[in-house]
Formats: sequence, C-alpha cells, structure tokens
Amino acid sequence: MTTDDMDRETTHSAEDDPRNRDILIYVDGALKHRDEAKVSVYDSGFMLGDGMWEGLRLYNGKWAFLDDHLDRLYDSCKAVALDIGLTRAEMVQALEETRLANGMTHDVHCRLMVTRGVKVRPFQHPSLSRSGPTIVIIMEHSKPVDTLQSKGIRLATVPQVRGLPMSQDAKYNSHSKLNCVIACIQAEQAGADEGLMLDPHGFVNTTNACNFFITRKGEVWTSTGDYCMNGVTRRKVIELCRQDGIPVFERNFSLIDAYSADEAFLTGTFGAQTPVAEIDGRRIGSDGGKGPIFARIRTLYKSLVENDTR
Repeated sequence: MTTDDMDRETTHSAEDDPRNRDILIYVDGALKHRDEAKVSVYDSGFMLGDGMWEGLRLYNGKWAFLDDHLDRLYDSCKAVALDIGLTRAEMVQALEETRLANGMTHDVHCRLMVTRGVKVRPFQHPSLSRSGPTIVIIMEHSKPVDTLQSKGIRLATVPQVRGLPMSQDAKYNSHSKLNCVIACIQAEQAGADEGLMLDPHGFVNTTNACNFFITRKGEVWTSTGDYCMNGVTRRKVIELCRQDGIPVFERNFSLIDAYSADEAFLTGTFGAQTPVAEIDGRRIGSDGGKGPIFARIRTLYKSLVENDTR
C-alpha cells in the first residue's frame, strides 16, 4: 500500500477510537467480543451475499430515523422472501441490548445485517437454508474525520453502472455489493476517492457508496431515483429542500451538468452530507464543492436529526 492509498479519504473515513477494540457484537441473540463474533462458512451471506443490511446512526442515545431504516429492511427482506424471524419491536430491543452492553450514547454507527442463515450444503438454492436467519449487529464509536468537510471528496466516473431493476435492483441494501466494490476499485485505480456511477442510459446516478447531488443556479438536482439506492438521507434532503423553499429536482442530467455545477455533495447515513471537491479532475465550484445551498442543507439536516433524537 502506498502513502497515497493510506491518505485517500472515503465517505466512510472515521476517526480512530480505541474503544472499538473491545466492542460486543450481537450474533443471533448472544453478545460476543469482536474477536469471538463469528458466523458459519455455510452462512448464506458469506457464501452468496444472500442478505440485507442497514446502516444506523446513534445520537443522544437514540437512533436517527429508525422507522425509515426498519421500513427499508423489512420491505427488502419481504421482497426476497427472507423471514427475519423478529418483530420490529424485537429488533429494536436487540439494538437496545447491544447499545447498552457497549455503553454507547452518541456518534455511534451500527451495521445491522440479516442473512438467510446457514445452509445444509454449499449451493445456491434458498431452500438449503433451513435453520432460520442469521442476525448480526455491529456497533462502533464512529465519527467522520474532519477532512471530509474541509477537503471534500474526489470522484472519478467509472465504467461500472447502476443496473436495471430486473438484474439487481439498487434499492435493495443487499449483501451482494460486488457491483459497488468493482466501481470503488475502478475509482481507486483512477486516483480518486470514490466512483461516480452512471445509470444504464448514461445519466449521472450515484457513487459506489452514496447518493449524489449537485446545485446549479440556486437549484438542487439529483437523479430520478429510478436506478439509485433508496437512501434515507437522500429522501430527507429532498424533503428538507421542499419544506424550506429550495428548488429541488429529481431528473436526468449528464456529466457536463455535473462538471459545471456550482456545488456538489453526497448523502449517506454515516457522513450526512459530504462535499465533492473534484469530478474527473475538474474542480467543483470555488470552495471544494461547498457553497451557500450546501451549508443551508447541512444546517437543516442537523436540526432534523436533533429533533428526531431529542
């Protein structure tokens, strides 16, 4: 690994926190030290990427927009006939048990994972998963590094695209993330932090990890949503713009529009809104992708989180 690789930021770059060395992880109802938390090599998630996950943020002892995240998880699992085996109330209780066991209250990131469970033989058919789902909850003390806001993210447009819903719908938060991993690799090979992915028609869509927005002449633009991740933060930003009178459009737009944007930013549960300083070597705006609309959205979103978690 080169020095440049080590210095590269992603939208999930977090401050190092020594408390994470001894976290307890929820595995099918048991809390285990991170060094002892394991799943079977026959697990559907490990073997085939057959599972769904959610990313959650904890503020002031409460999970932000919890109902939205649980809606997405339960809807996705239902769509692929994966029985979670826990009611929503029981899943919330599992989250709370894990949080309390780790003494966590603020600036915490959670990855909640549900797979189809352990297979009786190492093959694809879902009927071979007969013992019920595997549920894993990982919580870490996790705060985005300051440079994400001060420096911004560099994007490179990659060949890997967000595909059609009948191949693998991007609205599933599935364990099958190879499409995104390939996009990330392509971006790194191009010297960027993350990959900007187009849709099947060549319009700008998302990055490999986050939803993508630009501002032009006082307007906020993002993709139509037809091929992009069903982002909770994306939806909140759109709603905030509408409520605050900021013109916002879900529309098709091309790279020429992105290159000449006044501002650009990414949205995601971990980083909230992250400025995009550069796309394909072209500097965005005059302040690393930031500007007055970005600042306004950041303020509105912070207030929304505070109200939701008070």
